[in-house]
Amino acid sequence: MALLLVLVAGSYAAWRVFYRPNVRAFAEGPAYLFIRTGSGFEAVMDSLQKHELLLEPGTFRWVAEHHDYPPHVKPGRYRLDPGLGNGDLVRLLLAGQQDTVRFELNSFHYLDKLPRQVTRQLEADSFKLELLLGDNAGLQRRYGLDTCTIRTMFIPGTYRHLWNTSAQGFLDSTAARYRRFWTSQRQARADSLKMTRTQVSVLASIVQRETAQPTDKPLIAAVYLNRLRNGQPLQADPTLLWPLHGLGTRKRVLNVDKKVDSPYNTYRHKGLPPGPITTPRPSSLDAVLKPAHNKNLFFCARPDGSGFSDFAETYAQHKLNARRYQHRLDSLGVKR
Repeated sequence: MALLLVLVAGSYAAWRVFYRPNVRAFAEGPAYLFIRTGSGFEAVMDSLQKHELLLEPGTFRWVAEHHDYPPHVKPGRYRLDPGLGNGDLVRLLLAGQQDTVRFELNSFHYLDKLPRQVTRQLEADSFKLELLLGDNAGLQRRYGLDTCTIRTMFIPGTYRHLWNTSAQGFLDSTAARYRRFWTSQRQARADSLKMTRTQVSVLASIVQRETAQPTDKPLIAAVYLNRLRNGQPLQADPTLLWPLHGLGTRKRVLNVDKKVDSPYNTYRHKGLPPGPITTPRPSSLDAVLKPAHNKNLFFCARPDGSGFSDFAETYAQHKLNARRYQHRLDSLGVKR
């Protein structure tokens, strides 16, 4: 009987240490343990205790040491479900079975905004990312793009990344997504327009800044493509604001803005600017690849504030449309 009691007590102690649920339950959902690259076991313990993720940190330490985890810490973002016991938790950490991060890549106008957007969601080093994005030779060698056109590679949308993805890993993953976007069908459409992928992206960036209305995007793309075919300057207002760092902050373009000394000034320079003025979304890219078929050469925002545009084939009709819109801006007191 004494031996049986000893065995029962020993079995209970072993169950409590190895298998009893030790991860604290939270009302808002499962907790996450973030282990930064280069962190040691004591840093892991500090994080677990600081955020009160475990019911009994002491038993976890004993099991971790018993399984030789301290010298084999792997960085990452680990989901800690409430039912996990010490044994399962240590095995999860030893195997590096981290959870992925739902990464939202939003459109951005200027490249210096990207590192901050990335490091808010991933561990990637922002300074390292800045260095990579500024290495013209490296970008050309690895991606076939330069510091001006690299922005075409970033297609906004939802990505899945490991939290501890490096700066180089982030760029490589983005490049893979870019290559997947350019299917044989999309490439064939670009070829039919006699445009490169970069040229499609640059024009799509202008279309995106001109309208948020999906049905207007193919119509605006058609206007600019018609101008390119005719050898006319694009005269796209958003391209004036880009070098002035006015995108997203100014609602009106003035005649003085048309004098800006920049290769992005499509009033002074014919053809497409050297790079995109924002990162175009798939809908904007597809609008350029499948434009409307018409002879329109002009468009102007409607004065009703709907976000739609009025289109015209002749300059005389366009002047009437533009005058109505300018009167609306004047009535609202919009100067810039």
